[in-house]
Amino acid sequence: MPERGLAVRPNLLCPGPLLTAVGILGLAWSCASPQPVEQGPVSLVEAFAAAEVGDSSVATEVETEVSDPVGWSSADPEGLAGWQVGADVEALRVEEGRLVGRAVGEFPILHVPGPELEIDDELHAVEIRMRVSAGAQVALNAVKELPPDWKVLQEMPFPWPITAPLLAGEEEQLYTLRPSRTVRASQIGHLLLRPTDAADGEFSISSIRLVFRREHLASIPAGVSWQGLGDVFRETLVSRTGQTLSIPLDLPDRPWLDLALGSLDTEPLTFEIGVERDAGEPEILLEQTELPGEDWRLAAVDLEAFAGSSVTLTLKIRGRAGAVGLWGSPTVRIREPSVGDGPRGVIVILGDTLRRDHLPFYGYERDTAPILATLAASGAVMEDALSQATWTKASVPSIFTSLYPATHGVRQFTDRLPAAAETLAELYRQEGYATLGLSSIVFTGRFTNLHQGYEEFHESTSLPRDLKAKTARHYVDRLLPWIERQADGRFFVFLHVADPHSPYEPYEPYDTLWGAEGAKETYLEQQDRARSQISDPTLRRFGMPSRSELLAAEVDPESYVAHELDAYDGSIRAMDDEIGRLLEHLRGLGLDDEVLVAFLSDHGTEFLDHDRHFHGHSVYGELNRVPFLLWGPGRVPSGARLAETVQTIDLMPTLLELSGLEVPAGVQGQSLVPALRSLETTGSVGDWQPSPAITEKAPTDTVIQGGDETYSIVRDGWKLVQKQLPGEDAPVLELYDHRQDPINTVDLAAREPARVRELTRLLAAWKEEAEAARLLSDEALGEGLSGEELERLRSLGYVQ
Repeated sequence: MPERGLAVRPNLLCPGPLLTAVGILGLAWSCASPQPVEQGPVSLVEAFAAAEVGDSSVATEVETEVSDPVGWSSADPEGLAGWQVGADVEALRVEEGRLVGRAVGEFPILHVPGPELEIDDELHAVEIRMRVSAGAQVALNAVKELPPDWKVLQEMPFPWPITAPLLAGEEEQLYTLRPSRTVRASQIGHLLLRPTDAADGEFSISSIRLVFRREHLASIPAGVSWQGLGDVFRETLVSRTGQTLSIPLDLPDRPWLDLALGSLDTEPLTFEIGVERDAGEPEILLEQTELPGEDWRLAAVDLEAFAGSSVTLTLKIRGRAGAVGLWGSPTVRIREPSVGDGPRGVIVILGDTLRRDHLPFYGYERDTAPILATLAASGAVMEDALSQATWTKASVPSIFTSLYPATHGVRQFTDRLPAAAETLAELYRQEGYATLGLSSIVFTGRFTNLHQGYEEFHESTSLPRDLKAKTARHYVDRLLPWIERQADGRFFVFLHVADPHSPYEPYEPYDTLWGAEGAKETYLEQQDRARSQISDPTLRRFGMPSRSELLAAEVDPESYVAHELDAYDGSIRAMDDEIGRLLEHLRGLGLDDEVLVAFLSDHGTEFLDHDRHFHGHSVYGELNRVPFLLWGPGRVPSGARLAETVQTIDLMPTLLELSGLEVPAGVQGQSLVPALRSLETTGSVGDWQPSPAITEKAPTDTVIQGGDETYSIVRDGWKLVQKQLPGEDAPVLELYDHRQDPINTVDLAAREPARVRELTRLLAAWKEEAEAARLLSDEALGEGLSGEELERLRSLGYVQ
């Protein structure tokens, strides 16, 4: 296996990197540019490297409407004294203009009321200047109201969301903590600070400062950024009134400018786009006035009259002096481009928390997914697909990078995918595909750095709060007009829907599709009784009791789960109908035979199969056996069913080969195309061989998943589970007949010691290879980049 740290994105280490024509936001730098058949789309964010910014001095000459600075410092000892002890801190006081104290537990908490701002701005960063004697991490959190008991926050199953590593010692350090998900000023009822995680750490704080988005944007020149309105994020050019962005371009044939406009101001702004040719006066092609608001406004500019010409595109904003405007995802696209043998569109649909054994094309007796069953009959079904992790945070990065969690490094709640990773979205973006991501859970967005490669990304927080995880309908509503807008080009879509996820409360009429009238009320009453018996705080909040906890609450486990399964199946059917609506739209646009569709899940979930609920806590079959199908007329063999064991990391190389694109070196999955094509022509997979299938469960920093480190390996129909318990020297080894016992209930390790030894050996060899291939960290990657390259990565949120 090649050294992964260099193989993932070797072009980043080339001397004199060259920006390609299709996407700095895919960060597709290379030493040698390929020779395309036809010039591809041109991202203005990429082309901005060659732009001129006129009247840039205006940024320092005008007053910009921003929130008053919010902070506490030694210059205002009384304000600094406003910070109070929440828990596990003693001797808190202001001494010589500094807030000092000592932690007396591993989870010390300080708090202060949040700012009262006239403008409801977003938090960009928190700057803390302090000295800490001991500890590894500083953390922040924001809550609307203080809890009655601080243990609620100390025992949170997930770590606090805003963190930075500590440099303990005698020297004062400036720490800049950036939220990886949106925090609005209106959400900060109280700001909480955990200055150290060492039980005896002493701290001395000279200043704490909140930097909000408007202040941040007012302090920087025009340029590249990753900005969101209503938590819909876009690759963005940021500029102000008084500035003219002049971007030289070589326009392709049949060009049009696709973009969205956004305002952070409180007054109307007019966006103006012109085209300058032969050093003449710009011809104004667009004047669009936008009122203040939280939404992007779409715009399109026909450039056909300038096709094939070298021009300068001018972007200008008129309005109140110093106002900031956003040019979102500005890209010169091509109408009806030559696509060669590749598909016009690629859509990856991920049904979160979906078990394969609840789908009819895997043998389930209920008709939970007739639309997907139709796709399965005319596409290819992977009959035995295993996920590489059993919770979303770790599993989805594997799907989109074709790397195991041990290699991509996303295993804990706050881990982020390193910028050195190359995602499926980036690879399609480099080939000129418009890219859209729709995320239903915080783990699949910028919180994990999975926005890499998308021009437009909808975070889960952009959804209405009352959906209860039933997101398919809402996201399909957004997706249909987007596909229609991109229908004469090429597009890649990640559609992440969470309908099968808890809470198991489908909307009408799916709530009674299998469940009886009134069953929900009985179930909720039983759930309330069981909550008092649930020891884990997260599972208590979700209402996920174990078998023993149900019995302690005098609730029959079988009837309790029966209702959950009725509702779970109803949610799957609701999801399936929305997928049907998407396919109808593709047919209406004449794209149904030009689109490649993949459907899979990130993991399953447990309904007391091993006496527990939820997911992420084991690697047993109810959690790691997932659906996986491909559909694409003329590209995917019709009616193929691949019986061999495959992995979800196989999706990336398979889609790329089906699209006629090169598979990057260093991926750990393998393409299934040779097996499927051989199956279609010969009825067997021929020379194709499956790889051992690995599922990982790292010891996590979340209570719900526990501290054990567990792996499973499946080879030749046998499954070994290796579980390392905290404090134990030797791991627990279990062996299961993977085909006959898919949920892993009968341990055969004592009966088959030779198989246990062989699978243990294979697992050890895999661990060594996967860990040796670990991605370069962002810090190590930064050492090989110029300041300009690193700043672009940082401006897009790829590194922090």
